Amino acid sequence: MKPPKALSADEREKVESTIGYRFVEKERLDKALTHSSARPAKGGDYERLEFLGDRVLGLCVAEHLFKEFRTATEGELSVRLNQLVSAETCAAVADEIEMHRYIRTGADVKKLTGKNMLNVRADVVESLIAAIYLDAGLEAARGFVLKFWADRAAGEDAGRRDAKTELQEWAHAKFATTPVYRIADRTGPDHDPRFTVTVEIGNLAPETGIERSKRAAEQVAAARLLEREGVWVKSGTSD
Repeated sequence: MKPPKALSADEREKVESTIGYRFVEKERLDKALTHSSARPAKGGDYERLEFLGDRVLGLCVAEHLFKEFRTATEGELSVRLNQLVSAETCAAVADEIEMHRYIRTGADVKKLTGKNMLNVRADVVESLIAAIYLDAGLEAARGFVLKFWADRAAGEDAGRRDAKTELQEWAHAKFATTPVYRIADRTGPDHDPRFTVTVEIGNLAPETGIERSKRAAEQVAAARLLEREGVWVKSGTSD
């Protein structure tokens, strides 16, 4: 397999301008954006970077939460941390940066759908964090993380528990039953699908969520039902 083409000067300029960091060793950025399906040999892709980036992201976010939420309990900090370093949040950051325009992949990756594609987008962000860390150290990596995570950390939803877990516990306590999730529809191409999922609890009216993965759609549906039933305050409102 031939090595994937490096980013063009114009592509690199756009990426670096968007992320707010310019690489000293330009090949680090190329490697961070190379999926294993396009690698010429073992080690030429972002998998090892992803491993490191996951840890750097966790440290930077945990440190930020510790400083910003001085009265929060360990439990609340853990909830916020888990939400902010989740695959869904990382994928959302990838979408904000439009990383899909620059990821180099092989033909096999085009067959990936749902959670697999969400994970690819999330993995690229983690590999990018590692590449910045290796290129310029923790301070530079922290700058990138805060640029795209600080506002998310301050959001009301970041302090919420996992919606599916919350809904299940509420349903067990109130109705002695378990929520049932069903895929109502799937649209869009394989590389960018949209899943419509409904959640039902006993005789309650169902709720629906639409997202790029089944799991994310389930979370949206669960959150909407919790908000509708008054278990959670609706996003963007106050008590």
